[in-house]
Amino acid sequence: MTQGNSMIDDIREVLDFWFAPSSKAHWFEPSAAFDRSVAARLGDLHRRAASGDLEAWRSSAEGCVALCILLDQAPRQLFRGEARAFATDAKALAVAEQALAEGLDHQLPVEQREFLYLPLMHSERLADQERCVALYEAKELRHNLHHAAGHADLIRQFGRFPHRNAALGRTSTAAEETYLRQGGKLFGQIKPTDDGDG
Repeated sequence: MTQGNSMIDDIREVLDFWFAPSSKAHWFEPSAAFDRSVAARLGDLHRRAASGDLEAWRSSAEGCVALCILLDQAPRQLFRGEARAFATDAKALAVAEQALAEGLDHQLPVEQREFLYLPLMHSERLADQERCVALYEAKELRHNLHHAAGHADLIRQFGRFPHRNAALGRTSTAAEETYLRQGGKLFGQIKPTDDGDG
């Protein structure tokens, strides 16, 4: 098998797993069972992406989406509740920014475009948040605009995501503590305790 074919197969492995109906049900709901599935299917590829071994994937639209999943989404399942969950966010953001600069996002189906844009939504820089909101104002993405706007509102209010403070060893402000105590959104960062699929 040539290196090119191997790369295509690996990209397809990521996308086929991530966009399978059985995975979609757990994208944004904590599930210990799904976390284990991500570790089994994507753990090695995440490590390779984090170490820079998969940079060639950035040459295609599908490769960029797969990299964003490995660098932005997978670590949130692999290292839920830990600082490592966010360790490759900057790498994912760089991939997303390159894809946007090259117009690769327009080569993708809507569902995949959303995961290409998520590194912007996960950024703690307001400029990235505002760009993300603008992207989600597209007609075909507007059904999820409220998620983008909600993330942007948090960055405007606090300058960061308060629900990350514990994992990152950051001291919460009084306002952040009040927000979290009153049920502020955790965006799936709580550590799951279930062993099922729910």
